Amino acid sequence: MLTYQLPAARSLQHDVHPLEWEARKQLAACYRVFAFLGWTEMIYNHITLRVPQEVSGSEKHFLINPFGLHYSEVTASNLVKIDLKGKVLDGSPYPVNPAGFTVHAALHDALPDAHCVMHTHTTAGVAVACLKEGLQQTNFYTAQLHNMIAYHDFEGITIHAEEAPRLLKSIGNKPAVILRNHGLLAWGTTLAQTFAILWTLQRACEIQLATFSMGGPSQVIPVSEEVAAKCTRDALQFNTHHGAGTDVLDALIRQVERQIHRPEESLRL
Repeated sequence: MLTYQLPAARSLQHDVHPLEWEARKQLAACYRVFAFLGWTEMIYNHITLRVPQEVSGSEKHFLINPFGLHYSEVTASNLVKIDLKGKVLDGSPYPVNPAGFTVHAALHDALPDAHCVMHTHTTAGVAVACLKEGLQQTNFYTAQLHNMIAYHDFEGITIHAEEAPRLLKSIGNKPAVILRNHGLLAWGTTLAQTFAILWTLQRACEIQLATFSMGGPSQVIPVSEEVAAKCTRDALQFNTHHGAGTDVLDALIRQVERQIHRPEESLRL
């Protein structure tokens, strides 16, 4: 019988800056939403969030999940604060997965607007990432991502820092990323905006997977460049002037919190 347990993290609510505590609560809630949606890969994958500049000053710090915990176990206090080299800054007893901070740190460091970075290995996402043609412009969701998707070729497990310049070159300024043979990635100016981008990318992959199962690419009705460009202009879910996904994410957080029945399960600890 396995009995090994990771050490319990003490509450940091009164030990960190109020802005950092708020960021911790938001990120912990997002991890719980991912678990609720089934966007988990055992104890792997990551969502990272920059620590507000008012707290970190000129340094670049971000929050990441404690390695070894399922997303459903993440709380505001057990999130780990690290720097761009993966050094733990908050005295956390938890380890950090090198594959997490290598990719995420590269984006947080080089892309000024990459306040949040999300990465998943969902079945639909990985399946589309394995297709030569990738995500095709054939459905309602792909039409809302016109000219927003980047591709990066698979180079193995993402633990080598030398991959970062090539990854950044592949991404450019596109916030939705398909890592070939690997999975999905999104980045944005806020946690909610990044979630909205990833959710749309995930839905596009799910629809393509279902559509192709009914006859393959030859049976699919393509969406024209003109219509796709119009859809992306008309879609407001990524626009910071229209909430940028905040309303959707808040609704999901409320749904997650309604399922919490014991105080010790709270994401706000």
